[in-house]
Amino acid sequence: MTYAVPVPTPPSLPISGSDTLFPVRRVFCVGRNYGDHAREMGADPNREPPFFFLKPADAVFAPEGARGTSPTVPYPPQTADLHHEVELVVALGQGGTRIDPADALGTVWGYGVGVDLTRRDLQAEAKSLRRPWDLAKGFDLSGPCSALRPVSEVGHPDRGRIWLDVDGKLRQEGDLGDQIWTVAEIITHLSRSITLCPGDLLFTGTPAGVGALARGSSVTAGIDGVAELSFTIA
Repeated sequence: MTYAVPVPTPPSLPISGSDTLFPVRRVFCVGRNYGDHAREMGADPNREPPFFFLKPADAVFAPEGARGTSPTVPYPPQTADLHHEVELVVALGQGGTRIDPADALGTVWGYGVGVDLTRRDLQAEAKSLRRPWDLAKGFDLSGPCSALRPVSEVGHPDRGRIWLDVDGKLRQEGDLGDQIWTVAEIITHLSRSITLCPGDLLFTGTPAGVGALARGSSVTAGIDGVAELSFTIA
């Protein structure tokens, strides 16, 4: 097979403790899945049906720095209000359509922690104009993510502290048990609209405390018992 332009390298994430990579097919993000964050954003947290937006597969990456240096994430263009949102990341090893809730967790390969970077000013402007806000969420390198850990190591975490520090100060803190929709429910709901596939990632929402990042901000995020992630905004 001959292609008209060079074939891009498939997006992937590292697997903790392994040289094997996890291929990233698509990235689905759940909006307002913690009640406190829903209220923070001016919405009703009373278990409305989950809604989704997408990031490009190559927007998700594992920041890596040379030995002795800090991993960096570039401050994106066309924004003066870049926000952080720490999230549990679910990596699917199986797919399907109209997946039964009892079978949903069987499709999960593993978990990690990611940060949904958001150009909040672009998002607010798009909302005010009733326009899509894809470019507020789906820009280059907008989804830094930890190495993934398989279910065989971490199980299916449904409780546990999720948190994010900026420059050593706690900004976000919650518990996975505070999620409005569980991982199994998210998978089931999404599979009613599309066919899920191996390699799909799910960013499952963020607790309250989202806020701005500046150039030079040092970010550390984690989910107890799952993973941690650190980077500096360059």
